Amino acid sequence: MQKVRTVYLNGAFVEEAAATVPVMDRGLLFADAVYEGIGVLDGRLVDGLKHLDRLDRSLESVSIPRPMSRDDMITMLRELVALDGLDEGFLYLHVTRGVAERDYVHGGDLVPNVFAFTQPQHGVSADSEPVFRTLRTFPDLRWLRRDIKTTNLLGQVLAKQAAFDAGDDEALLVVDGGEVTEGGAVSFFPVVGDRLLVRPLGPEILPGVTRSSVLPVAEAEGLIVEERTYTVDEAKVADEAFITGASSYVEPVGAIDGVPVGDGSVGPWVRRLRAAYLADVRTRLL
Repeated sequence: MQKVRTVYLNGAFVEEAAATVPVMDRGLLFADAVYEGIGVLDGRLVDGLKHLDRLDRSLESVSIPRPMSRDDMITMLRELVALDGLDEGFLYLHVTRGVAERDYVHGGDLVPNVFAFTQPQHGVSADSEPVFRTLRTFPDLRWLRRDIKTTNLLGQVLAKQAAFDAGDDEALLVVDGGEVTEGGAVSFFPVVGDRLLVRPLGPEILPGVTRSSVLPVAEAEGLIVEERTYTVDEAKVADEAFITGASSYVEPVGAIDGVPVGDGSVGPWVRRLRAAYLADVRTRLL
């Protein structure tokens, strides 16, 4: 019998079937909401404080008030993980502006709706052998403030569905001229020799939490971090490539648009980075 999932909703833990939000919620009507996706490893939150820092930044950027204190948020998230008995997986946290009659303009005094739920690990577990992911390029059709983690995700939905329909695992988003921005739901990095190509932060991409933890590890392992833009053509001829994300950790990329990356095996840099990253985050699980 399948375990009933617990959902946190506005101060209470309820069964999933009982978790409902009003039709007039602005998150439903306008994607007027922000969210976080936090990895769970060994029953604890991966880089939890960094994720909450980013949540605060997103809330401030769209003028949604913080719905609870930092300490209360941490307590709630930990309790939710414990209630679902989750050892490894993903925790989704969603904050909407609140409920009002449908109108683009809001009064500014709304009460946010907050909900959160967990998902078990669907990919490769942290301690398993890494598995190649294949990518499919797709035009980056998202809005211009991709650095804010809003729920306006239709651009990613279209890109990731196209990748799935083509038989691939993830989308690689590109702008005019073939310049890479990032993956559909992950950060992307090519490795050329001992150089790690890293797109600089800015409005064009999300400031990935896993990215922020992987880059110091990469430098400590001996990679030269080269911050610059790069093209799909450069990525396809890289020696190695990998993606990072809250639930994927560090995963090797095996092909882009059907073109193999590297020699077809998990490269030494990616293998080292995955192991070193997991060892590092396990020292500060929340």
